[in-house]
Amino acid sequence: MSDNYRYKHSAKSSNTKGKKLGLFKTALTVCSLAVATVGYSEVGEPEKDELKLGFIKLTDMAPIAIAYENGYFEDEGLYVTIEAQANWKVLLDGVIDGKLDGAHMLAGQPLAATIGYGTKAHIVTPFSMDLNGNAITVSNEIWEKMKQHVPMENGKPVHPIKADSLKPVVDEFRDAGKAFKMGMVFPVSTHNYELRYWLAAGNIHPGYYAPHNGDTSGLIDAEVLLSVTPPPQMPATLEAGTIYGYCVGEPWNQQAVFKGIGVPVVTDYEIWKNNPEKVFGMSKEFTEKYPNTTIRIVKALLRAAKWLDENNNANRPAAVEVLSRPEYVGADYDVIANSMTGTFEYEKGDKREVPDFNVFFRYFATYPYYSDAVWYLTQMRRWGQISEPKSDDWYFETAKQVYRPDIYAAAAKELITEGHISASEFPEFSSEEGFRDPQKHFIDDIVYDGKQPNAYLKKFPIGLKDETL
Repeated sequence: MSDNYRYKHSAKSSNTKGKKLGLFKTALTVCSLAVATVGYSEVGEPEKDELKLGFIKLTDMAPIAIAYENGYFEDEGLYVTIEAQANWKVLLDGVIDGKLDGAHMLAGQPLAATIGYGTKAHIVTPFSMDLNGNAITVSNEIWEKMKQHVPMENGKPVHPIKADSLKPVVDEFRDAGKAFKMGMVFPVSTHNYELRYWLAAGNIHPGYYAPHNGDTSGLIDAEVLLSVTPPPQMPATLEAGTIYGYCVGEPWNQQAVFKGIGVPVVTDYEIWKNNPEKVFGMSKEFTEKYPNTTIRIVKALLRAAKWLDENNNANRPAAVEVLSRPEYVGADYDVIANSMTGTFEYEKGDKREVPDFNVFFRYFATYPYYSDAVWYLTQMRRWGQISEPKSDDWYFETAKQVYRPDIYAAAAKELITEGHISASEFPEFSSEEGFRDPQKHFIDDIVYDGKQPNAYLKKFPIGLKDETL
């Protein structure tokens, strides 16, 4: 008997048992919820119990894998098939056309789709999958050139390494008439914005987009040419010399170290401490048609996220074993463990303690904060993907169209009632407004206040403000 058959049969049996015992109550209408609502109705039976979820082979897809492997989807009466996708565009298209019921997504994807940058579709997220998890890696050749400009202490580089040390190298390439090329995973990916943020903080212009003029290359005025490379192909592309560095999630930075072809120079934790990374994306249509199913998916993902972080990451070795399987990330156990278990190796042999390199639950990592959405929108505007200046209210309204803390709150309250997670581990829903306090821990020391997006944009020496290209 196949594993899929056993899993489906078990989920169906669980569903039937629930019906017999009368455990499922009146259906909950998601659109009637508000973040500040104290009471709630118990979630009803899932309207759709056979689901297909998509992901890209990165370690931060872990909540989906763990929800499946630990039986949390099954506990919600859901039969779930999990399927790796070829790239981020294929994954997004799958959610839009209904081939996928939901997916591990770049945080910028639901926002970009909803505002019509690229494929137009209303995508929402009720769940943020993690904090941190990315790094910027350069080739050995570039690292040797950069090291001359990096402060050292006891023979080791002082971190964080700023792009100031890369600027002389970029200038050298320009003077020799050579283009300096780097890779990122998708135009609306966190990696694109983090790489651009790091470069600009070092006074290196990463280039503008001008979609209103038909230019979506992102190369206008660029001193470094950024191009899209799928995550698993990053190390090979670096080794071939097609690019000189890249920004990607794990395990593809540590893979460069293990292969001896590159050096991760900075993590996104060092660029923006505890930055939001991936989200779980679904079509708005799906959440409205299947509200109970939606909430139950979020419940399962929340339990998985908590399991991944509980007891000071005690479950991480077990999670690494799951992720190393070919149907998930498919990289060597040791490569994945290098970052997932609280360490990170920069130069070969320079392994440092980074307990928060991957965060899945603590610090309210799973909550879909409006201010996280606003930050991504400001970066789209900064680099021209949003062609014209927008009012502060536009940023807030767009964030609220996409980020759905109401669905999250319904799932959380169920888990609190069931005793799976305590109320103290969630935000205070009766008073939560969806905006984090101003965040200070950026590599350029610029403070981000999500309630003032236009004022924030005006703080950057490099980047669009009120002008249109």
